[in-house]
Amino acid sequence: MKTIGLIGGMSWESSLLYYRIMNELVKERLGPVHSCQNLMYSVDFAEVEARQTQGDWAGLTDMMISAARRLQQGGADCLLICANTMHKTAEAVERHLSIPLLHIADATGARLAAAGLTRVGLLGTRYTMEMDFYTGRLAKKFGIQTLIPSPEERETVHKIIYAELIRGIVRPQSRQAYARVMASLAEQGAQAIILGCTEIPLLVQAADSPLPLYDTTRIHAEAAVDFALAAKA
Repeated sequence: MKTIGLIGGMSWESSLLYYRIMNELVKERLGPVHSCQNLMYSVDFAEVEARQTQGDWAGLTDMMISAARRLQQGGADCLLICANTMHKTAEAVERHLSIPLLHIADATGARLAAAGLTRVGLLGTRYTMEMDFYTGRLAKKFGIQTLIPSPEERETVHKIIYAELIRGIVRPQSRQAYARVMASLAEQGAQAIILGCTEIPLLVQAADSPLPLYDTTRIHAEAAVDFALAAKA
């Protein structure tokens, strides 16, 4: 089994999901006493959030590069950035590594393409929904068109992530708000919904959506386990 390197803490609520999913998958595939071999470097999300708000992506990139190097030096065989938004730094981080970085948008795009989907809705932070690093990658590599909510809906989705989900707060009224946004994306012609923030699965389940959901946390964790358990050539 290869060792998975994880940059976590963004937030730790979703890092728990990664850890649980990966261990459950390894147990399912190898047997009940097996667990996932991994290393996690967990950052302080307060600093990450502050730098995001300030638009200090250069500082955030330096932070991710430092964390990635620590994991590589610790013996990781691959790297995961356990947050959709922080994949804005992924290409720069990748240039400083000799191990593969498993990109969350690539794992998700491959899953969508395999299902024959070409037009999907995206929920995530304001940065993920509005910047090109995520939607542009889906378009360029997989030919997938991404629909995003209206400005008012984007503000609602973003606020719930930062004011509630990263703090472990799950409110029925917020679930209802997300359901309305997903219904709106369905009306615009989306074929499925990407849960493009690793905390959203804490709030939203399949029953809340009129469309199939693509949980990027699970998809990313599954890609890591596939890599870790792949037979050597």
